[in-house]
Amino acid sequence: MSVKGLEAYLKIRKIGKNVLLAICDCEILGKTLKEGKITFRVKEEFYKGAKVTVEEAVSMIANSTIVNMVGKNVVQKAIEKGYVHPEAVLNIEGIPHAQIVKL
Repeated sequence: MSVKGLEAYLKIRKIGKNVLLAICDCEILGKTLKEGKITFRVKEEFYKGAKVTVEEAVSMIANSTIVNMVGKNVVQKAIEKGYVHPEAVLNIEGIPHAQIVKL
C-alpha cells in the first residue's frame, strides 16, 4: 500500500533540550479511540499543526527527540523508514499508535 499523497498533521514543540513531534493522519484528528481500559483522544491541541504529506511528517522524526504518532498511514511509513519496530506499535480500536523517545 502506498501512502504517497496522503496527508497528516504535525506539530513541533521545543521543551527544554527536547523536540517533541506529534503527527497524526488527517482523518482521525479529533477522534476518541477506545479499547478495553484505554481511551485515547487524538486532540487537536496536541496534534493539529501544519498539514503536510505523510512522507514530510515522517521525515521530521530524524530531527526530533520525542515522537508521538497515531494513524495507519504515518505509523506504516515510520515502520517502512525503520523508525518504528512493528512490535512496538499499540493498536487502539484498530488504529496504530507509536512513540519514539531518543535518550
